[in-house]
Amino acid sequence: QVQLVESGGGLVQPGGSLRISCAASGFTFSSYAMSWVRQAPGKGLEWVSDINGGGGSTYYADSVKGRFTISRDNAKNTLYLQMNSPKPEDTAVYYCALLLYDYWGQGTQVTVSS
Repeated sequence: QVQLVESGGGLVQPGGSLRISCAASGFTFSSYAMSWVRQAPGKGLEWVSDINGGGGSTYYADSVKGRFTISRDNAKNTLYLQMNSPKPEDTAVYYCALLLYDYWGQGTQVTVSS
C-alpha cells in the first residue's frame, strides 16, 4: 500500500533554513510527480510545489518562489523541501502528496518564529 511519511518539521527562525523530507513506499516513486501542500492555522490547503518523476521539472507557488526548493532522490524514494529564508506566514502543516491518486502523508508541523 502507498505510504508517505513526512519528517523534519519543527521550529525555525525567520531567515533561517529547514529541510523537510517525505519517505515514500508502496509504489514506483520515480514514475510519478510529487507535491508539497500546506495548511496554515485556520486556513485551507495551499499548494506549494510540484516536481516531475525524473526531478528535472519543478513548479512553485508565487508565495514561496525563490525561497523554497523541491527535490527528490529516486534511489532513496524520498522527496524534499528545502525552506530558506522562511517567514512567519510559512507556518503550517506541510503534507507531501501523490495528487494523481489522492494519497497524502500525515503532515509535519513547521513553525517560523523568533
